[in-house]
Amino acid sequence: MLSLTEKEVDLIATQLLKGNVCFYQVDKKKIHHMPDDEDHFNYDLTPEEEDILDEIEDNPDNFAEFTKLEPSQEHQLMQDFVDRRVKERTLAEDLVSALSNPKATTAFRFLLDGSKYKEEWAEFLRGKYQDWIKEQVDSFNYAED
Repeated sequence: MLSLTEKEVDLIATQLLKGNVCFYQVDKKKIHHMPDDEDHFNYDLTPEEEDILDEIEDNPDNFAEFTKLEPSQEHQLMQDFVDRRVKERTLAEDLVSALSNPKATTAFRFLLDGSKYKEEWAEFLRGKYQDWIKEQVDSFNYAED
């Protein structure tokens, strides 16, 4: 049964928020991370990363993969943040408007970067990612049973 410490959950959350994918090696209790190939298709893997992927291919049951939220899930998080946390009506309207446009995430973050909510958003998002990682652990454990 896979179990992560809060420190490990936080490390994985940090890497996912940076656009990486993470693999937890169960037997060695080690976290590996590398750029998500969907986001970094021009990225050349290092020899170490290639070795890790070979190990995963050879023994997939020894690794738990952690992926970032889907864009629709992140979009919902942004909407939830506006609904629950943003008290200034004008900013809330601007953020909701940003979410309805192409490049919604970029526009949303741009607006928040210039506001008092920047740190609160970062904490909110990190907390939601930590919850997401715990859900993935539960799924991994359920699949093992």
